[in-house]
Amino acid sequence: MRWKKRQAIGRDRLHCPENGCSKPIADPWHDSCDGGSGKLRERRIEKPDLKGSFVPNRRSAFTLVELLVVIAIIGVLVGLLLPAVQAAREAARRMQCSNNLKQIALACHNYQSAFKKFPPSAIVDLSVTSTGNNGSWGVHGRILPYLEQGNVYETVDLSLAWDNQISIDGLKIPTYACPSDPGTDQVRVFGDGRPSLYPTTYGFNFGRWFVFNPTNRRSGDGMFYPNSFLSFRDCLDGTSQTLLVGEVKAWTPYQRNGGPPSVAMPINKGEVEAIVASGAQFKNTGHTEWPDGRVHHTGFTVTLAPNSKVQFSNDGQLHEEMDFNSWQEGKNGIAGNPTYAIITSRSYHTGLVNVSKLDGSVSSITESIDLHIWQALGTRNGREVIEGDW
Repeated sequence: MRWKKRQAIGRDRLHCPENGCSKPIADPWHDSCDGGSGKLRERRIEKPDLKGSFVPNRRSAFTLVELLVVIAIIGVLVGLLLPAVQAAREAARRMQCSNNLKQIALACHNYQSAFKKFPPSAIVDLSVTSTGNNGSWGVHGRILPYLEQGNVYETVDLSLAWDNQISIDGLKIPTYACPSDPGTDQVRVFGDGRPSLYPTTYGFNFGRWFVFNPTNRRSGDGMFYPNSFLSFRDCLDGTSQTLLVGEVKAWTPYQRNGGPPSVAMPINKGEVEAIVASGAQFKNTGHTEWPDGRVHHTGFTVTLAPNSKVQFSNDGQLHEEMDFNSWQEGKNGIAGNPTYAIITSRSYHTGLVNVSKLDGSVSSITESIDLHIWQALGTRNGREVIEGDW
């Protein structure tokens, strides 16, 4: 059917060309009649071309090629956007980690304000020569009231080993867990009746290498060691030049209760790996006991730079981030051996670890920091002079 255009009463009108129908049509998009019978036929939509005549309107659609191009463009945009989203999320997690360190540092300051001393890494009994498993509370347990965990603190007894205090069973302290570390949600379950524990990813500064000798009670050069009650005046290097707490990785494998072949602090990776191999017991549970006071659970040393790789094979499996503790502090009391430790500060933040210094400030330390500067930051009374940016 085609339409004819006529002039009527000074304006254009459209009339149906069907036989027997002369009704004017004001809207060209109406339903047409069927020869004046009044019976409507299927609607036919037409539009005028450039010359004024009407041609049928065709439905437009994507071709297969166009669809594939659109999908490809979307894929490219998603590929560009995803790394940016992941980077933004990691930045938020790193900020939360820094906030955790700040809260821990402030808690230590509040403890010091209340007791005029910083808490010891552990309190060990040197009047005995034989002990079971040492369960002395560490710094993490002693600062609970200053982390808004007073309700937890009221349910435990710090004068008793944590081993049999069921109130901490399955308890996770959010401030002690870096959100970037996937191991923080893995519970440590014991088979001897001790409470199940969540790991911690923050360790306190035990110095460079030597930690404690129970025979003569000589201590290391960090801010924490067994039976220590240090204060600000003991930090001769200055509070802004001394580490307080830093990041560690949950579930770090380590060797313990053996060695070292030499008490001299190792100076290269080869010497470190030889010392690790001298350990008598392999464990893959480092930093999994947050209430414990031993260095391999709640501390770190600055023997190696942050995020250093240390390789060791056990039962055919290669471990690339090993730690070492020559003797569990407190084991066998005064008859125990001296403790030398290589407990490296590590994190899941790319290329760096977060730390808090004794003055309460939080910094990010790159893994490329000069080792001598890193070790100087780990001593409280080495009287080192640290210059420049680090």
